[in-house]
Amino acid sequence: MNAPTISHISCADCPIRHRAVCARCESDELEALDAIKYYRSYEAGQPIIWSGDMMNFVGSVVSGIATLTQTMEDGRTQMVGLLLPSDFVGRPGRDGAAYNVVATTDLVMCCFRKKPFEDLMANTPHIAHRLLEMTLDELDAAREWMLVLGRKTAREKIASLLTIIARRDASLTPQGAVNEMTFDLPLTREAMADYLGLTLETVSRQVSALKKDGVIRLEGKRRVTVPDMGRLFEEAGDDSDGGYMS
Repeated sequence: MNAPTISHISCADCPIRHRAVCARCESDELEALDAIKYYRSYEAGQPIIWSGDMMNFVGSVVSGIATLTQTMEDGRTQMVGLLLPSDFVGRPGRDGAAYNVVATTDLVMCCFRKKPFEDLMANTPHIAHRLLEMTLDELDAAREWMLVLGRKTAREKIASLLTIIARRDASLTPQGAVNEMTFDLPLTREAMADYLGLTLETVSRQVSALKKDGVIRLEGKRRVTVPDMGRLFEEAGDDSDGGYMS
């Protein structure tokens, strides 16, 4: 299947506009960004960048999911993160990529030529401040994920991953968070096992257990409905009134 293609989207009509690096921009700043942006489409499984490669662009995921992985000297690969819609790819001021970035689903990115983007950052506080906010959010998420991997049970790990995906999906929809949510799971069970440090059998068993207990409903292998988000938070070992990820 061919990846979706986009030639141009007005920033005002962009589906990630309120969460992306341009979220705080005024109309003139959006025009400046528009002058240096372009779109790239990737098919599922296609690499976006390899660790150590030179990056001549930065950008935001518009649609689709990508994975961040790191390969050790003996060839073993560890998934270290997910890139969801509105997440930023690349680091201004760094020439090389720190991780392998691979499209998990068909994916569209809004890209900016790197040097012009760095120049624009220096003169546009709204962009610099928003990128700082996103970086700090990413740091908080990484610390939270350390807890998931290090201290939670297999069932709690699965529930935690589902809450992360559900909360992000809610943040990208006009109605925001609701008690019952339906979303598409972006990862195969094999990828979930890799990301969570579990075996495929354990992931399948725990997903089936959550379904049997009524915590989730499944339509096929990827469509997930959570009848009660509060219960899913409890299954994840999280505070159910802690709110949704911003």
